[in-house]
Amino acid sequence: MPAPIEDYALLSDCRTGALVSRDGSIDWLCLPRFDAPSLFGALLGEPRNGCWSLRPLDAAATSRRHYISDTFILVTRWESATGIAEVHEFMPLHPTRSDVVRRIVGISGQVEFVTELRLHFDYSRRLPWVRQVGTGEEPALHATAGPEAVIVRGVRLVAEDHMHRATLTVAADEVRDLTLSWFPSHEHSPKPLDVDDAIAATRSWWQGWASGIQHEGSYRAEVVRSLLVLRALTNKDTGGIVAAATTSLPEEFGGSRNWDYRFVWLRDAALTLEALIAHGFLTEAHHWRRWLLRAVAGEPKEVQIMYGIAGERDLVERELTSLPGYEGAAPVRIGNGAVDQYQGDVIGEVLVALESARIAGLEEGDFSWPLQRALIEQVIASIDRPDNGIWEIRGEPQWFTHSRVMMWAALDRGVRAVREHGLPGDADRWAAVRDGLQREIDERGVDAEQGCFVQHYGSTEVDASLLVLPQVGYCPPDDPRMLRTVDRIERTLLTGGFLRRYRTESGVDGLAGGEHPFIACSFWLVEQYATSGRSDDARDLMARLIAMSNDLGLLSEEYDVEHARQAGNTPQALSHLSLIRAADALAGHGGRAAHRQ
Repeated sequence: MPAPIEDYALLSDCRTGALVSRDGSIDWLCLPRFDAPSLFGALLGEPRNGCWSLRPLDAAATSRRHYISDTFILVTRWESATGIAEVHEFMPLHPTRSDVVRRIVGISGQVEFVTELRLHFDYSRRLPWVRQVGTGEEPALHATAGPEAVIVRGVRLVAEDHMHRATLTVAADEVRDLTLSWFPSHEHSPKPLDVDDAIAATRSWWQGWASGIQHEGSYRAEVVRSLLVLRALTNKDTGGIVAAATTSLPEEFGGSRNWDYRFVWLRDAALTLEALIAHGFLTEAHHWRRWLLRAVAGEPKEVQIMYGIAGERDLVERELTSLPGYEGAAPVRIGNGAVDQYQGDVIGEVLVALESARIAGLEEGDFSWPLQRALIEQVIASIDRPDNGIWEIRGEPQWFTHSRVMMWAALDRGVRAVREHGLPGDADRWAAVRDGLQREIDERGVDAEQGCFVQHYGSTEVDASLLVLPQVGYCPPDDPRMLRTVDRIERTLLTGGFLRRYRTESGVDGLAGGEHPFIACSFWLVEQYATSGRSDDARDLMARLIAMSNDLGLLSEEYDVEHARQAGNTPQALSHLSLIRAADALAGHGGRAAHRQ
């Protein structure tokens, strides 16, 4: 049985990530990238689906954990009846190899540890060929499964059925290092790590990156950790930013709303980019813009809403039977069928982010502005097309108000680029289409009786995505229509004091079952409160949202209010970037549309 979602810590080498439970079990790890098949898959099933546990043999031992300041080096302090010891865990940021390090440090007395290794490659579909390859003084276990292999060093592991087990004792001031290294099976196994050098270099890299964070205001610790999460989800080789580290963690426990988030959504990546730019990281914007140019690669008419980490286009959704799902929530999915959807808001998100980069000083290259012009023309070509919306509904496409506003934003940023930044383009034509779209939204996207914005044309429902309208400058936060929209949202979408995305019972998404409040939406409400004069409400909601974070400051996608637990994929980029924006709004920063207002 996997641990509660909020019990997991993230280790990252900015290519992939491991999830470590509070009890010391690595239950999720895909190597060498986030979207690779899992080596450890117990998160979506049972220990037999792959995991690596390390904890004191004393079942009564207690633990506390923290990250070394501004890093993803996890320190778990174990106190047992016989002594105290710490486990320091991390993934080195190495240019050519992938490793997990688990260093045991004796503090006082002595502590006997037990480690159990269950290797089950390829989403638990492939048992490896395992053999002992080390010496008595330098034990090592080599496991091969098709194209990939790992070598585990530091302790002699003895086979017990399909598990390998060992015990080891550390005394005060004693250090034992366990390492797992991944490599292609046709290559020689990598040399042993110098763990002292690796931990020093890893600490220096993360803390050096965090030292560049610019933030004034309250919630600094939460903002810094959230920015670190966004960096951890950004591939340091390609610049691709994944939406989350996991697949198929359920939006509804026991339900079927289980999706693969280990890909680069243009929307989420663009929003992440804005958060990074707002806090001093322009280099990441340049890196991601290059990724975008490669991903679209001269085909703006065929732009997708998401891509693989290196810009791959083929993300076909499949269901796995080899993993039973988190607490039985099935199916487990890899790939994502939403890749084939038309979501009208996506180009707007990209152009809003790239305008932020332009204003921050990132110069347009030979291809970056021509690509943006082509994307604007794609918006115009799709102006009469309903879409699947920001929430990727699998029901009938609709004229979603949020999507129409983001199309307006795309045209608006194009006009401003020409008129205010001197870039070439048909600003007059774009402005005419933009203004016509605004007249349409004001007429069809507003309920005539209630005077509020609606989820989609012809509907009387509201949607949390409408909170984005002031953020992109479509209307002021205190626009009477916006205030009435907020009132309707509070009356119909608040559950236990937090926001759902929309009423799933309305049937618009074409899916069975329901879901829990969506964490990012509640942060959007904080931003709306803060910018419309409801400061006390903003601070109260912000405090309750921060309390949702686990002990390490990590947030998943949704929150189960009734059982006070996190739900959905984790850690979720959208939750963390929305926390950052909410904190900025509380600090009086204008947000995404400040330069327009």
